[in-house]
Order: sequence, then C-alpha cells, then structure tokens
Amino acid sequence: MGSMIGRLKGIIDGYGEDWVLVDVGGVGYHVQCSSRTLAALPPVGEAAVLAIETYVREDQIRLFGFANDAERDWFRLLLLVQGVGTKVALAILSVLGGEELARAIALQDKASISRAQGVGPRVAVRILNELKDKAVRMGADTSLAQVSVQMETGAPSAVADAVSALVNLGYAQMQAGAAIAKVQAKAGDDAGAAELIRLGLKELSS
Repeated sequence: MGSMIGRLKGIIDGYGEDWVLVDVGGVGYHVQCSSRTLAALPPVGEAAVLAIETYVREDQIRLFGFANDAERDWFRLLLLVQGVGTKVALAILSVLGGEELARAIALQDKASISRAQGVGPRVAVRILNELKDKAVRMGADTSLAQVSVQMETGAPSAVADAVSALVNLGYAQMQAGAAIAKVQAKAGDDAGAAELIRLGLKELSS
C-alpha cells in the first residue's frame, strides 16, 4: 500500500453506488467510499474534503475515501485481518462508524459486526480477536474496555449478569454494555447485578 495521495479537496462531480467523482483542478478522481461517508458528502457541484487511502496493486491503483482520518485508520486495521478485503472493510464501515466499531470490538459484539455484508461468523470472530487491543487504543471508551475484560475473565460477574439481563430485555449488546459501563463507574465495584440493572435501565431510558 502506498500513501501517495493522503487527502483530496475538490468539487463533487458525480456519484455512483459506492463511489464519488471528485474534481481537483480539472482532474476527476474516482474514489470508493462506504455508504456512510457517501451519505455525509455534499451534493454535486459543492466542495468536499476526503481522507484518502491509496491502494496500489500491480495492475491497478484505487482510491478509497473517508470522512476523517479515524475512519481511514479503521479501514487500514480491518485490511490486516485475514479474510477482510477492501469490499468487506467498506461494508463494515457502512454499518458502523469508527466509534461504534471500536465499541463493538471492545464489547466483543459479534452481532453488530456480522450485520455488514460479506462478514461471515468466522471473519467476525477474527476481527474481534485480532483488533481487540487496537480498539482500546483507537479510542474505545476505557470503561467499555474494562467491562469487556471483566466479561471475559468472568469477574465481577455482576457486570456480565447485568449486561445479559439488559440484552434479554431487548437492548442491543452494545447499548447494554455501554450503559452498564457508565453506571458501574458510579455505583462502584461492590454493586450487585440487581443494582446495576436498575441503574442501567434508568440510564437507557433517560
């Protein structure tokens, strides 16, 4: 991978299903983007800035565009996982923004990642395992990271019990984990599952 073009600033010249044409000084750059990034871009004729990843293969050079550098960093990280190509990486970034992706990985939330097109269970597990440490560094809330560690080590089980109780009530794993992480910091380590669930529900309904 080269980093020949790192950023493009120009006028939107046209859109396709998964790409945008950016006119920079009379040259039209064909840039592939996630559907999230495309949705955030302005209409044709207006100016836009994209963070770019230049993807170089022997027979082709492709440009991938992102709303910001963080999204581009996630794209690069996802490509390091075996079985994830550019298409799957963009599909993941189409359903999850950078922060949501960091959170899903920190909470080992397979369901969220599996929503992306082309992500089978094996690839989802690989992403969760291989990018676990990166998620914390990439700004996943540290309290979330602590909860995910506690859930893995099984201690304190009150946290895991509270999260699974909220999931059973119909909340998404991500939402439940985030709420319990938040209230556990306030309630302290001695709080029991019942207390955490009560506070968690309050947090989710506020």
